[in-house]
Amino acid sequence: MSKLILVFLGPPGVGKGTQAAKLADDLKLPHISTGAIFRDHLKRETELGKKAKSYMDAGNLVPDELTVSMVMDRLGQPDCDAGYILDGFPRNLKQGEELDKALQARGESITAALNFDAPRSVLVDRIAGRAEKEGRKDDTPETVKNRLEVYDAETGPLTPWADGKRILHSFDAQGTVDEIYARVKVVVEGLKAGD
Repeated sequence: MSKLILVFLGPPGVGKGTQAAKLADDLKLPHISTGAIFRDHLKRETELGKKAKSYMDAGNLVPDELTVSMVMDRLGQPDCDAGYILDGFPRNLKQGEELDKALQARGESITAALNFDAPRSVLVDRIAGRAEKEGRKDDTPETVKNRLEVYDAETGPLTPWADGKRILHSFDAQGTVDEIYARVKVVVEGLKAGD
């Protein structure tokens, strides 16, 4: 089987991180999130990390080019040789296009984009429940609605982009973790079989 490169898409609260972690564990592939990459670069005080820190310290978003450079640095590590799962990256269309270009330069491409979706009311309830359980005060219904609006504007366009590339697989993210995972497994088994 060729290298399995999966991108997990979906709004906040949809459970894509949980599904990505389960699948990564199952397939023995790295589960890569930009948050972890940023923390690693900051901790190691790399050149990329120092550049990112200067933006973060000023309260600005790290530019797409720098984010993509940090991700590509991570994807070049030996544990990614058989493939990997990207969770929460790309975050916008520009990052998606930059990732595509960087992968093509390596003779690679995204195998599939797995898009998780659920009604907004379900997402708001899930995030509110998670916030209550974790004692987080920042996830009020208003901030959750704002996060979902930002997702729609910034990340939403990746769904038609992936569909246009014929790599999109969409899932109903309602049900138990195991029910949703069973849907994911069907698609991934098909990809592994070369469908």
